[in-house]
Order: sequence, then structure tokens, then C-alpha cells
Amino acid sequence: MSHHVVFLDRDSVKAQVRSPNFKHTYEEYSRTSLDQIVPRLQHATIAIMNKVQLNEEIIVKLPQLKMVAVAATGYDCADIFACRKHGVTVANIRNYAVHTVPEHVFMMVLALRRNLLGYRQDVENGVWQKAEQFCFFTHDIGDLFGATMGIIGEGAIGQGTATIARGFGMRVIFSDHVPSKKGNVGFIPFENVLAESDVLSLHCPMTPATRDMIGINELRKMKRSSLLINTARGGLVNEEALIQALDEGIIAGAGVDVLTTEPPKNDHPLLEVHRPNFILTPHVAWASDGAMQFLADQLIDNIEAWVAGNPQNLVT
Repeated sequence: MSHHVVFLDRDSVKAQVRSPNFKHTYEEYSRTSLDQIVPRLQHATIAIMNKVQLNEEIIVKLPQLKMVAVAATGYDCADIFACRKHGVTVANIRNYAVHTVPEHVFMMVLALRRNLLGYRQDVENGVWQKAEQFCFFTHDIGDLFGATMGIIGEGAIGQGTATIARGFGMRVIFSDHVPSKKGNVGFIPFENVLAESDVLSLHCPMTPATRDMIGINELRKMKRSSLLINTARGGLVNEEALIQALDEGIIAGAGVDVLTTEPPKNDHPLLEVHRPNFILTPHVAWASDGAMQFLADQLIDNIEAWVAGNPQNLVT
């Protein structure tokens, strides 16, 4: 059997994508809008996509589609229940961002904890030149040693974040949930993680159960000195609640790499937050050169394994 493989948003992966080792035809598109999905996948048996949305209304119009290879770990782009219902296999990428995302997390944590943006802004505004001694203290500076890192999500990225945290001498706690995936990880209740964390970092998937998991009530349970870091999915944090928390000093700061709508519109409220205790990056925590090449290689590995009858990294 010859397969027809279509990559719908090739520009989302900045790496070499090798040709699959089986009989096939191939098409790729830089990006694909909603109304282009069905025409482009009309004859496809295998679709590759990163953030293109595949819902049941679209799937029923694609009877030849048999596999979706998601070029990411997060698979909220595909309606998994609809795929299962219509016999479409879904595979995602595993363990590719175990270094790049945790490093991005700590880039933001260190910048916020030590008030890097505030001090940099002061230097640019001439404060140092006017100081009466060799340095000045316009912002608090906190150490990570001895602080508590709370992690929601104990997968490979959460574990990678924990490893770095322990290297800084931090205490690491994981939020309990059902079912637990890691028997060797100690968990404490979600409410306790909120209350005890000096830094709370999110590393869980976007599901109906996790949408808006951090709202104003959860933010109020955190320490006023705590930081919130989200490099997972934008919808995990209620964005209006986050703005309120920053405005009212409910938490000390936040680092965000993901938004509910990406790319955001010009009037997105978080784009208007200009303060030294808030960092917004454009969904690039995952995007180191090494991580992307690992992703691209595993992407084709997943497709080849499925064609060979030995599927791997299936989303069930």
C-alpha cells in the first residue's frame, strides 16, 4: 500500500524532516487555515500537524485519513475522541523537550526572582549613574536555595524541571492527581502545592479538566511572594485572573510562554502588561535547535512505526 502524507504546517518545525522509509507520496504546506484543511487532506492517509485544529466535523469529511502524527507533545489540536470513533490513530512526540523547556523555565524564574528586568530598566534609565554608592537597591532580590518549587505534571518535562530545581537547592513538590503516572514520585494535595510553593510551574496537558485550573481563587491561595510559570498551554491559566493577580499584588510575578490564542491579536490583554515582574515569550520554550531536530526525527519514527504495524507514542 502507498500512503499519501501531508504536512499541514511545516513552518512550525525548524528542522530537517527526513523522508519516510516506505512507499508514499508527500505534500507540505507552510501553514494551513481552517477552510484549507479538508481540501488538502482529501486524499491523505497520514496527516502531520502541529497546531492545526482537527475536529469531528472535519474528520468525517476525510474517510481516507488513517493516522495523525502530531508534531508536539500537546495533542489538544486533535479531537481524540472523534479520531478514535472514526478509526484515526493519533501519535505525539515524547521526551523531546526535557532540557529546553526546563531551561526556559529557569531563565524566567531567575530573571523574576532576582528582578533582572527591573534592574536592567533602572540602568537604562540612568539610576546607577546617580547612585551615591557603588550599587543601589531598588528591587528585592531572592535566592532559589531553600525555596519550594511546586510542579503540576510529573512527566518528562516536569521531572526535568525538578532536576534543575534540586540543583539550585530547592525543595520540590508535585501536585497529586488521579491517576498518578509515576510510582516513585511523592505527591501532595493540589491545595497544599498552591500554598507552599515559592515557584509554581505548570507542565500538564490541556484537557477539559485542566482548562482554567489556575484562576483567581487558586492565585489567592498562593503566597504573595510566589511566582507562577506557565510553559505548557495557555488555557491552563485564566488570563484575566492573572492580570488581576499581578495588578493587586496577589502574587509576586509570572512568566508565561503560552497564551490561549496564538498568535495573539494586537489587543490581547497580556500584551498590554508592561511591568518588570511579568515576562511573556512567544511559545518558544520548546524550540531549541537540538530539541526541534529530535522532534522531527521522532515524528517520522512514529509514522514509520505505525506503517510497519508496531505503533508507538499513541495517544489513547
